[in-house]
Amino acid sequence: MLLNTQSRLKRALSEAGSYEEWMSAAQAYDRSKGLDRWRQKDSTRQYDNVSIRIRLDTLQSLKARHNIRGLLYTLNEGIHGNMGGMGRSGLYGHALSGTKTLIENYIEEVVDTLEMLHEDSSGEISPEEKLDFFRRASHCFGRSAFMMSGSGSLLFFHVGVIRALAEAKLLPTVLSGSSGGAIVGSIVSTHTDKELLKLLQPEYFMQYLPKAGEEQHASRLAELEAAVQQFIPDITFQQAFAKTGRAMNVSIAPAETHQTSRLLNSITSPSVLIRSAVMASASVPGIFPPVTLEALDSHGERKHYLASRKWVDGSVSDDLPAKRLARLYGVNHFVVSQTNPHVLPFVTDGHRKQSASGILREAGRRSAREWFNAVTLLAERVDRKGGVISQRASLMRSIINQDYVGDINILPDYKFQNPLKLLTFPGEKKLRQLIASGERCTWPKLEMIRLQTRISRTLDVILAQYSKPS
Repeated sequence: MLLNTQSRLKRALSEAGSYEEWMSAAQAYDRSKGLDRWRQKDSTRQYDNVSIRIRLDTLQSLKARHNIRGLLYTLNEGIHGNMGGMGRSGLYGHALSGTKTLIENYIEEVVDTLEMLHEDSSGEISPEEKLDFFRRASHCFGRSAFMMSGSGSLLFFHVGVIRALAEAKLLPTVLSGSSGGAIVGSIVSTHTDKELLKLLQPEYFMQYLPKAGEEQHASRLAELEAAVQQFIPDITFQQAFAKTGRAMNVSIAPAETHQTSRLLNSITSPSVLIRSAVMASASVPGIFPPVTLEALDSHGERKHYLASRKWVDGSVSDDLPAKRLARLYGVNHFVVSQTNPHVLPFVTDGHRKQSASGILREAGRRSAREWFNAVTLLAERVDRKGGVISQRASLMRSIINQDYVGDINILPDYKFQNPLKLLTFPGEKKLRQLIASGERCTWPKLEMIRLQTRISRTLDVILAQYSKPS
């Protein structure tokens, strides 16, 4: 009887048509497995529940006595997302509907205390002291970013992920993408919140994609450009940020050897036109020609940007530019939508406890990577003129040495994609499947994303209110 109930609940999870339906099925599944009791029980070896309980009780006691100075001092002792290990991904891998209730209560108490301090009008703490505290708290806690991998036609999986995040109001304002991820991120970052959910529907994309036949090859540059022109307005990174408040970052790789990759955005390259950056990042070496970037000069005239340089697919050098985002925006928490076909067999969502064989496999992969680096470097010494061998060896090293995961990883639920079809425009059926897959694979991560970004989102809102003209 119990097995039949759990099978029925698993089927309800897989057949859910919305996040609300999925969460309802998840809560029922957790109850059937006794995982709701796991959530209510404070203790587990995965985090320091005692220190979290003490801090929660302290905040509640100080708030009950309206001790503003005491609250400020307690929060000044430290606000960070991994207090006592509470940010550990394994804590979100047990129950489907959430983590320990103690962690959820503590985060909500911190948020409530932050809002109380912001709204306090007793005069016990000056506005200047408050602002200084909130700025320091935001800097110390950090921010979240959403990164999308290169993907070819699998970019529609990213569309589904963003749709789920946007509907839950959890989409970070710092985004990055390479290749297909750059296309999706640039669509999102050049349209307002009102426009966004309408744009993320399958019907919006189908009206602009080729309709002759079930799948059309995108191997001609003109076809790709025509699609990008329909989806992304002809504006600069700076103009896009001013319009939406979203900081889009596009990875591009140099077509020439001895050059370095770039991350284009409203800080490093404000005048660059987003369309040209997307076309560069989507130019797969050997399939599409390298691209020269375009920008608007001080008179608003279109000009070449770094006219002597050409650029190609950003995923070959910096698929997920975490270090650069950390430096530019103070980001220290990364949500990743990963669809790169050559990466998927080697990554997990981070929830699973690693087995002994898994640890050994990971050690074997690291060893194989070091051997590959050594062999290709020796091959480059033989190719003294920097010919084809050097170029291909450098490209392969760049791909194999990247880090392809973040703090929260959203991975597709499909097993295999034909690599020959990655550079095709999908038909309507496939497009709908990819978008639905993106949504479905995001739902189990939404509660983790909500909790781990709750404090930083609150600090962003408070600081935005301080920056409003009085």
